[in-house]
Amino acid sequence: MQKSILILGACGQIGTELTFALREKYGNENVVASDIREGNEDIMASGPFEILDATNYEAIEDVVMHYEIEEVYLMAAMLSATAEKFPMRAWNLNMNSLFNVLNLCKEKKISRIFWPSSIAVFGPNTPKKNTPQNTIMEPSTVYGISKQSGERWCEYYFKKYGVDVRSVRYPGLISWKTLPGGGTTDYAVEIYHKALSEGAYDCFLQKDSMLPMMYMEDAIRATLNLMDNPSENLKVRSSYNLAAMNFTPEEIVRSIQKHIPDFTISYAPDFRQAIADSWPNSIDDSQARQDWGWKAEYDLEKTTEEMLKNLR
Repeated sequence: MQKSILILGACGQIGTELTFALREKYGNENVVASDIREGNEDIMASGPFEILDATNYEAIEDVVMHYEIEEVYLMAAMLSATAEKFPMRAWNLNMNSLFNVLNLCKEKKISRIFWPSSIAVFGPNTPKKNTPQNTIMEPSTVYGISKQSGERWCEYYFKKYGVDVRSVRYPGLISWKTLPGGGTTDYAVEIYHKALSEGAYDCFLQKDSMLPMMYMEDAIRATLNLMDNPSENLKVRSSYNLAAMNFTPEEIVRSIQKHIPDFTISYAPDFRQAIADSWPNSIDDSQARQDWGWKAEYDLEKTTEEMLKNLR
């Protein structure tokens, strides 16, 4: 099956692995990676690459026309912890980039969009346990506010203009291939690096802070599955809840100590603790399971084995 695909924000944590997965599936020449600056050599060398500002509509339109792009994956975003430091820059990037691709699809210049949302759409008043698909949101971070707003605009463009936009609410993501990009769940990647390099880690969250998490391979598989599904299967056009595992820093430490018995941890919670406290402990993703057959494959123990093996 041939498709012409553009990835905006291809050099980020998710974008990097998504680029390789899409190139493997559709052919290197059919997947155009782009970012505001050059990425790693493998992305640059394995297929087309464009320096592209996701907030510049005309520049995106030029690339879309040049490569005859059908689908756009919008992965460019400023994440939770970084966005709190630069709120207006985060709002500008996260929202204007979305409007750009929604309007391209509205004007029939592309046929389909993937745009990621996040568990950051939920807030302190959201039910913490098995957070439902439809519930109180009231996010308390700039990132969460932009993602909640984005969800409403995606659904609006679908209902008003027939724009085929698809989305999942990613939990915290864990990957050995790329470093995290300024999120509140970054500790769950950093901790593996530090376990191997220093045998110790100073965690910026409290030991009992339980958050929904996912191994990157599951996240990429979910993304591709959603995009492969017939439009009529999809009942949610804001964003689907997505779940895999839930754990605390204390639990991930125990998991690592099975492989590195001398590993130690200390705790020094910072401003990210308040962000984590506003998010769910676990997510109900039954709607995604029902509509398009979603099911995670990685639990904490399997994730730890994969992380340590590959980082070594």
